[in-house]
Amino acid sequence: MPGKGVIMAVKTFKPTTPARRQMTVPGFDEITKKTPERSLVTVLKKHAGRNNTGKITVRHHGGGNRIKYRIMDFRKNIQDVPATLLAIEYDPNRTAYIALMQYETGEKTYSIAPVGLKVGDVVLNSPKADIKPGNVLPISEIPVGTFIHNIELYPGKGGQLVRSAGTAAQLMAKEGKYATLRLPSGEMRMVPINCRATIGVVGNGEHSLVNIGKAGRKRHMGIRPTVRGSVMNPNDHPHGGGEGRAPVGRPGPCTPWGKPALGLKTRSKKKASNKLIVRRRDGKALSK
Repeated sequence: MPGKGVIMAVKTFKPTTPARRQMTVPGFDEITKKTPERSLVTVLKKHAGRNNTGKITVRHHGGGNRIKYRIMDFRKNIQDVPATLLAIEYDPNRTAYIALMQYETGEKTYSIAPVGLKVGDVVLNSPKADIKPGNVLPISEIPVGTFIHNIELYPGKGGQLVRSAGTAAQLMAKEGKYATLRLPSGEMRMVPINCRATIGVVGNGEHSLVNIGKAGRKRHMGIRPTVRGSVMNPNDHPHGGGEGRAPVGRPGPCTPWGKPALGLKTRSKKKASNKLIVRRRDGKALSK
């Protein structure tokens, strides 16, 4: 049972075990409905990081609780039809909470729940919509300085940027065919001005305050342990082997496959979107 109380909607526990002393869980104060909409869930099969030949291609995947995927409406195809917020739900597939919307036509969809949206609120996907949380507009119709999320990179493809809990991008400028955004990472990037975005900040901002507390809770999420290279044998990792705790023994740290780790730039100099990045997250201009 939760013991000590609630700090910023994060629950703490009585220290009945060492893990319980550190562990915190979300308060779920915003959640209004516990079970998902049956018509909007589908089976999510586990692959444990294996590809079609059965080889591990992604390490640290495997196990975890069974979860169903909630079919999200990132594309927002239904335009100029008001939608009412029926409920705010938990989604195990993402850090943000999701909003169950019902259009006047009767169709139900899931979308990301922004801060300030309550059950019964009406939102609209239209170029003429008001500037209020949950409404979807083309960036060309949004005032400079507004905080937005679920941003398209290609018109009509659906929101791809800024969908994580507590995040928001700020519209900094509009010029010609492009708008400049400041992304949560600090990167300044241009996006086609006819792309659409949702007004507001993504909800569940206290997600970053949650302390997992114990290894088993991470295993429930389907994440397997990470083993340090320095404790392996030389045939498993470049850092492995040696008597006792040995140094790296190379010019710099390496990945298990011998490539440089920690800070090596891997972005292609020929990448088409390089010309759209005004400033990187570290404050430097992208080298052409």
